[in-house]
Amino acid sequence: MKAVKRPQMEKALDAPSADIRLYLLYGPDEAGHIALVKRLERAMGDGAERIDLDGATLKGDPARLADEAASLSMFGDKRWIRIAPIGDESLPAVEALLEAPQAGNPVVAIGTTLKNTSKLVKYCIGHPAAMPFIGYEPDARDAAQIIMGLARENGLRLSPDLARTVASAAGNDRALMANEVEKIALYLDAAPDRPAEVTEEVVAALSAETAEADIGPLVNAVFGGDVDRLQQELARLAVSGTALAAVTRPLIGRAVLLGQIHADARRNGTSPDQAIEAMGKAIFFKEKGNITQQARSWPLPSIERLMHRLLDAERATRNSRGPGEVAVRQELLTIARQAARARQQRRG
Repeated sequence: MKAVKRPQMEKALDAPSADIRLYLLYGPDEAGHIALVKRLERAMGDGAERIDLDGATLKGDPARLADEAASLSMFGDKRWIRIAPIGDESLPAVEALLEAPQAGNPVVAIGTTLKNTSKLVKYCIGHPAAMPFIGYEPDARDAAQIIMGLARENGLRLSPDLARTVASAAGNDRALMANEVEKIALYLDAAPDRPAEVTEEVVAALSAETAEADIGPLVNAVFGGDVDRLQQELARLAVSGTALAAVTRPLIGRAVLLGQIHADARRNGTSPDQAIEAMGKAIFFKEKGNITQQARSWPLPSIERLMHRLLDAERATRNSRGPGEVAVRQELLTIARQAARARQQRRG
């Protein structure tokens, strides 16, 4: 199928069709792709089983994707498959999926390094059971329009100037912009059936620097794999009464930065260390050493999976009916332990 526009992809993911076996999200707008995946997740329902795969797994076992797409859940629940990241190495697996006699479980794949010239993209464009979409990172004007649209969906009214302010504070990142709008809606108890006006005072209050406590050490403990320090920082935040909702955004920001470093290195044919040097003053000099070590510990595929986990954690802090801060605390410890293992393997 010919590549579609974002509104078409949003509509398709909101109501997945048996005629489409693969939704391919490609291009550099990773945060935008993650937001689209969330639409499919909502459409499948809370009880649906998600199967996570990546390109490396499918390269080693091309038949697995078609098998998973045709498999029934042990408990009869809905199932769907998420592939992140995906590249041309997965073409045989995708061919097997699209040519299989039956599928049933929808598949969504994220390939931020894929281009229109990629073999996988060309194949999907030419197949009626695949729906490809290319996403580019929004510029400032697009970001403001995105904020306005998100605001309407959440029952918020705000001026174009405030939309630009919110977009700028989120770095024009789709995922962070969505989080900011959700935060404002929760703060004002707004919804489509009870709209609320967003004022400069509200934006200023919610955009203020998070906790009085410095959360930099916590961010470095998570990404640097310092589990003991992380536990100390979590205890300190608990004593000060700082909610974990205050730390998820800086963590997401650090993940975005590490992803940008790797993307720049790949695009320019350099190392992550060289990409960091090329960023100059964009990286605070006191943090350069920490960020360099973290970029070495977190390769791009791991960062892409990490973003999903952090966004889930961000959402958990805002769900009063869910596990909330307990789940976030456990997630941060899991991420730190993963970083610690990666650091040990690199030294070994």
